[in-house]
Amino acid sequence: MSTTQPIKSTEALERFRNYYFLQKPKPRNGTLIILGLNTALRISDVLLLKWGDVYDEEKGKAKDYLEVVEKKTGKNCRIALNQAVRVVLQNYWEFTFQGKGYEREQYLFLSQKGKNEPISRSQAYRIICAAAKASGLEKHISCHSLRKTFGYHAWKQGTPPALLMDIYNHSSYEVTKRYLGIDQEERDEVYLKISL
Repeated sequence: MSTTQPIKSTEALERFRNYYFLQKPKPRNGTLIILGLNTALRISDVLLLKWGDVYDEEKGKAKDYLEVVEKKTGKNCRIALNQAVRVVLQNYWEFTFQGKGYEREQYLFLSQKGKNEPISRSQAYRIICAAAKASGLEKHISCHSLRKTFGYHAWKQGTPPALLMDIYNHSSYEVTKRYLGIDQEERDEVYLKISL
């Protein structure tokens, strides 16, 4: 059985996150990937976001924080939106509305099928897999890879696993360790760096 993996290579991650902006311009799809990578939200929560959740109409810009009630856990979650997310959201807002009326209740990742319906989880999966394949990441990449990639790179940058456990709302450290996708290569790196 295959397990969804985080994207560990920074070069592959760069190709993956830029695919829908550079190679095959589709702002909706690119924004989906950037938001998923930078918020650690489950895809089910990302797909339910509406413009009113991320855009401050009075200030005319993307919000600094995202506040959601997680679908799976029912817990309130407040997420600081970093500069990369705010820039992508602002560009996507301008592309989406282009001087037309702002729709606060419109889903952020609008399906082309319905009047105001978000894309399906299977469509999100196809979007992510296409970018992964084009980036040379054909194995074990799925919607959940966005969430796992956030944790892996946060951990590599020094975020304590206990803090990641809290961000993910995991009930056990064992689950968080599996999310990080630590393998023998990372273990070897620790042993090789230590010289006592």
